[in-house]
Amino acid sequence: MLNEELIDTLVRSASDAIRNAYTPYSGIGVGACIMASDGTIYTGCTIENTIRGLSVGAGEVALYKAVSDGKREFDAIAFIGNTERPFVPNGAICQLLAEFNVPEVIMADMNGDVQVIPLTDLLPYGNEPLDNIVYKKDEV
Repeated sequence: MLNEELIDTLVRSASDAIRNAYTPYSGIGVGACIMASDGTIYTGCTIENTIRGLSVGAGEVALYKAVSDGKREFDAIAFIGNTERPFVPNGAICQLLAEFNVPEVIMADMNGDVQVIPLTDLLPYGNEPLDNIVYKKDEV
């Protein structure tokens, strides 16, 4: 269960990571911090490239660092953006988080606004087999 102190720690770590963001094209920096179930935290930041498909999001960087370190179970991820409102991760990163059953998503902005929601609220069918979410022709 996430408590206020843990949420604050994850948001601060994500905030530290945003300082390393490389965003010469969009100017929108994002930092992320994912916590493995053993308490280890990994951070990441946005890394842009002139070829958009080569850009990498902060959540991807943090998750890939953790997975490459052998972690497979996670308790939460925090995102912070240099945005007007708490940063909401896109569907692609939500699907990556669903692959590893990350249960909680913390979204923050640089003004101190923080929201915590279950990943299933952002991506309700992320881990459902396709047969469970697509209507069959005879059911329509």
